[in-house]
Amino acid sequence: MSTTVLRATGLRKRYGSIEAVRGVSFEIAEGETYGLLGPNGAGKTTTISMVCGLLARDAGEVTLDGTPIDVGAVAAKAGIGYVPQDLALYPDLTARENLEFFGRLYGLQGARLRSRIAEVLDTIGLTARAGDRTDKYSGGMQRRLNIGIGLLHQPRLLLLDEPTVGVDPQSRNAILESIAALGKGGMAILYTTHYMEEAERLCDRVGIIDAGEIRAEGTQRELVALIGEQDTVRLTVTGDVAGAAADVAQVPGVVRADAKDSSIEILVAEARQALPRLIAAAEDKADVKGVEVVEPDLEAVFLHLTGRALRDAAE
Repeated sequence: MSTTVLRATGLRKRYGSIEAVRGVSFEIAEGETYGLLGPNGAGKTTTISMVCGLLARDAGEVTLDGTPIDVGAVAAKAGIGYVPQDLALYPDLTARENLEFFGRLYGLQGARLRSRIAEVLDTIGLTARAGDRTDKYSGGMQRRLNIGIGLLHQPRLLLLDEPTVGVDPQSRNAILESIAALGKGGMAILYTTHYMEEAERLCDRVGIIDAGEIRAEGTQRELVALIGEQDTVRLTVTGDVAGAAADVAQVPGVVRADAKDSSIEILVAEARQALPRLIAAAEDKADVKGVEVVEPDLEAVFLHLTGRALRDAAE
């Protein structure tokens, strides 16, 4: 059973008349990437700031490996790597010089510091540009270096607050690949984003947060199950399309099978498990030329829980 690294319970924070975070609770296990998915203003940054002890909370508790975390818990914070939305870099220093500076702040020195700098530069893909000033870097390269600084001291928990905002698609993909590798390496990761596709790609579990509250939590499949959505399968066929659709409709688990011009659109539970049976049924009267499976996504869940699409809420 995986060890619980982070436990946050009942977090609350108020700014005047606005309660920005209202009773947020979640846990993150060793090697798990947990996503806070929600629009701008949902309370993600406030939550992550309380988790790492940068912001005093009005109520609630945070523990890292059982040790309480708060604003004054300097020693306990050593187990956290924090990557903020805003770049925390010195633009007139090279990447290596930035890493050396922050490494010393973490208490690293000598051969250990040099070794960690080399490892981090390799992880973030900046070894070849380590001697260049960071004000000459692209936005995506600066974001990668920002992440690298949070990794230097090999934290138990890495907190990433919207790390791909404002970067180009290629840099974004490189950042996501680096983060995925860290999770597989056993690091516990808390990842905030308003990009649904990032949460689906990276996160083992997701907490959907809106208006300061976690509305639902679980794996993508568990969240989708909450709203009773079915999968859609499209079979491209030639032959007796209507007859094949009628046969497919009799397969257990199929809710509906509609014949189109040259395809059959099927609504079914657990499409990937049912797919061999669907194809076999269709091929009694037609030849299957193509298969497409469309599973419901987190956008559908967010819409169901909040009454609005995530992309609309994020604007």
